[in-house]
Amino acid sequence: MSPTPNEFAGRPIPQDVQASDVLADVLDTMRLSTVVYGRFELRAPWGIRFCEWPAAHIVVLARGRARLEAEGVDDAVTLSAGDVALFPHGGAHTLRDREGSPFHLLGQGECQRTQGVGPMRLGGDGERATLVAGSFRLGAAPRTLLFEQLPRLVHLAADDPAIAPSLASTAQLLVAESANSSPGATVVMSRLADILLVQALRAHIASGQCRDHGLCALADPQIGRSLSLIHAKPAAAWTVEGLASAVGVSRSGFAARFTTLVGKPPLEYLAQWRMTKAAQLLRESALSLGEVAMAIGYQNEASFNRAFKRWAALAPGAYRREHRRS
Repeated sequence: MSPTPNEFAGRPIPQDVQASDVLADVLDTMRLSTVVYGRFELRAPWGIRFCEWPAAHIVVLARGRARLEAEGVDDAVTLSAGDVALFPHGGAHTLRDREGSPFHLLGQGECQRTQGVGPMRLGGDGERATLVAGSFRLGAAPRTLLFEQLPRLVHLAADDPAIAPSLASTAQLLVAESANSSPGATVVMSRLADILLVQALRAHIASGQCRDHGLCALADPQIGRSLSLIHAKPAAAWTVEGLASAVGVSRSGFAARFTTLVGKPPLEYLAQWRMTKAAQLLRESALSLGEVAMAIGYQNEASFNRAFKRWAALAPGAYRREHRRS
């Protein structure tokens, strides 16, 4: 690898270097597209099973209570009115009024057909419940290291005092819009779901439940700042010493804490993020391979080609052709 000279090596990073919004950067590279299926009006006994497909899912329980059984989650979770459940990695999951209630199997095609056609009504004649559900489909990009470490289920309880009021307000707006038959309602719902996704991830990062490495690292002042600097200037030839100095900690302490919180050593994370950005540029820009290489810190196109092929199992040119066709 032939990186660009490190303008920050051996001295503190100037305070005017603009830090990047890491969460926004991560979501941007993933190119999520949002589909809100709509509103489900339910009466006990009721049950819905969402099938497995490659998309993150979100559920807002607007009224009533629900038992949530999620693939990869050991115990069932009780949802109350106002709760939000986010499934960052997708996976099949079942919602029902109580254990043992029969469920309706909801396939991907059926979800798509519910858009804009009014609520789906299921169940008997007992206690009422209302929920809104949707998905965030990934584009061509692979999941980033920070995102892939999220748990199978992020449950945000409406009565948790740590949850920001703005999240509850967005959930309420989404629920209200799901009952709106005015033109453009599906677009408004999709935009509100985008906001709710970011707010849910923020809440998880800030919560005491965020113990595993990944996005939780953003809650740590020093490691979060170092990630912001890497994302702001991925082409800089960062060193462990330079990053540690920038955030005001010792080299050894920084390296150990970064590895614990992020899940990879600093320079390994840097290398993976450079490849993630290169893949995005190959898919979405008209830059030449040499310009892409320079944009992520390689002055030598040949070394970039070798590094990218190790990461993607495809040479950069082949990767671009493959994703341009798709």
